[in-house]
Amino acid sequence: MTPSSATSVPVFKLYGETQHWPTPDLLHCESIPERSRLHDWRIRPHRHADLVHILLISQGSVTLELEGTRHDLQSATTIIVPAMAIHGFHFSPDVQGHIITLAKPLADHLHTLLGESSALRKADFFRLSHAHEQTRITTLVAQIDREYRQPAPGRSMLLEALIQALVVELSRLGHYAGSLKKRYTPRQNDKGQQHIEHFQALIEARYREQPSIEWLAGQVGISSAHLNMLCRELAGRSALQMLHERLLLEAKRQLTYTNMTIGQVSDNLGFSEPAYFTRFFKRNTALSPREFRLRQTAVNAIAK
Repeated sequence: MTPSSATSVPVFKLYGETQHWPTPDLLHCESIPERSRLHDWRIRPHRHADLVHILLISQGSVTLELEGTRHDLQSATTIIVPAMAIHGFHFSPDVQGHIITLAKPLADHLHTLLGESSALRKADFFRLSHAHEQTRITTLVAQIDREYRQPAPGRSMLLEALIQALVVELSRLGHYAGSLKKRYTPRQNDKGQQHIEHFQALIEARYREQPSIEWLAGQVGISSAHLNMLCRELAGRSALQMLHERLLLEAKRQLTYTNMTIGQVSDNLGFSEPAYFTRFFKRNTALSPREFRLRQTAVNAIAK
């Protein structure tokens, strides 16, 4: 894919949206109608730099556009869309099902656990043609949806266990179907994609140190200008924005799920003073860390 064609494909932050990742969780779950009806049941072709989708179509149909190929799919079908794969959806108005979105840290963790057998590495879709397959996968998706929507003690641990089980089930489907159907991989400039993946891995390993973009680019083996160009073309934002988004995600998680003070969170994320952390957080969320924590506490209290 040439740079000009790459930039013509929008990069979404979530399913059908350009807004920031809306949750401190590494997983987002919602019903397909919740968002797709807002877009007249059509999500135009796009890609994600650091998100993975898992869809379950339990009723109705969808026309899936996947890396330039169109597929008309009926109910009892799962769809897997890895980072950087170009994809779009046109759902029937009677569609029912769920879409689970994984942030890169969680997807990488699952890759590490499952290795090359992980179903999340390649774009694919599977018809759940056997009753036991449909039962096992729909049950897991329903459990994930319930646990996601109603915070409870041990929620994060249970969600991680459930998503691991779901990915294992999908990986088995991929193993059984692997010799029967074509797999799809993102059509990207291989070298540029490798640079972005290396950069994202460095962010994950070093974001708490808040390294400079110049240093990160040097570790990748390219100039900071070249890195920024690749980030904007393939990820839809600058290299610094990608680093800041990872810092912000971790800040939200620590403010929501730990009892650390604001100062401790600030220190843990590499800020020299809590005041700098507060300014960073408020600039990106329009809330101070304290206001964000109070809001999350209130939301969780209502959910219980």
